[in-house]
Amino acid sequence: MKVVFAGTPDFAKVALEAIVHAGHEVVMVMTQPDRPAGRGMQLHASPVKQFALEKNIPVMQPTSLKVAGSYGDEARAALSGLQKLDFDVMVVAAYGLILPQEVFDIAEQAGRAGCLNIHASLLPRWRGAAPIHRAIEAGDLETGIAIMQMDLGLDTGAVIAMNKMPIAANETTATLHDALAKMGALMIVETLNRFAQERSLKSVPQALEGITYAHKIMKEEAKIDWQKDAKVIDLKIRAFNPFPGATLLDGASIIKVWQSSLTDDQLQSEPGKIINITTDGVQLACGKGSVLLTELQRAGGKKMSAAQLAQTLGWKPGQVLN
Repeated sequence: MKVVFAGTPDFAKVALEAIVHAGHEVVMVMTQPDRPAGRGMQLHASPVKQFALEKNIPVMQPTSLKVAGSYGDEARAALSGLQKLDFDVMVVAAYGLILPQEVFDIAEQAGRAGCLNIHASLLPRWRGAAPIHRAIEAGDLETGIAIMQMDLGLDTGAVIAMNKMPIAANETTATLHDALAKMGALMIVETLNRFAQERSLKSVPQALEGITYAHKIMKEEAKIDWQKDAKVIDLKIRAFNPFPGATLLDGASIIKVWQSSLTDDQLQSEPGKIINITTDGVQLACGKGSVLLTELQRAGGKKMSAAQLAQTLGWKPGQVLN
């Protein structure tokens, strides 16, 4: 199979690696432009681009694919380049750019499989930008991968394949991301192999019930509201690991909260008050119940055990954090 692959972060890179290792020919990689990162704000290539360059796969990096937009010239050049390619299918995974109708027109020409998307949710639940984060934050017990035939809607296309995966009680977005990336890679290779053999793919329209949207994670959401129930706070901490990291305030200092667990202690106290500090962590009161913070990080510092940071900062039981 000759594949055009469109993706940007590590989630997409895992799928691209699997497609290449399965013997399919990737004729072009489309990924977002290099972005400034790190303290020096130097330009860095996406994980997908880095792998493509290692394998000598041509790379295309348009800022936009909208001909009528601010980057119309780039879009026209990208579409022209895509039109000239000889390929069987376009695979999309966390690309980050909206695909216009012109892309579908090219990918859906006779004999081609169109645009196949690897989406990290059990569609129609969690359409949108942050399905892994939102599934954990909502307390879902399971999630999975859907291989979808893309259309112009926001993750509204018919589903070709879907597999489920349980969400563990201590799952974070980081751990679930890695597990789903591996699942998605296996599923897209199976889908490509099937199309190579049968030259067609069966799909089922998404259900009209149970539609939810996984809105983009905003840094403004990171601050913990200690008035909330302990379970809600624990879910948020795990959902926001590794990005953007849930936060609390110690005076004017921002503390990142990376790991936590629920406690059995139902003693009610002022939300945000430190109930106890042990080698296991720092127990904080919530609107209902309490959570045990186990891994923290202050600005400019390294991640460390909550007990260690509490000792460093001089925290004491009875102190209120915001």
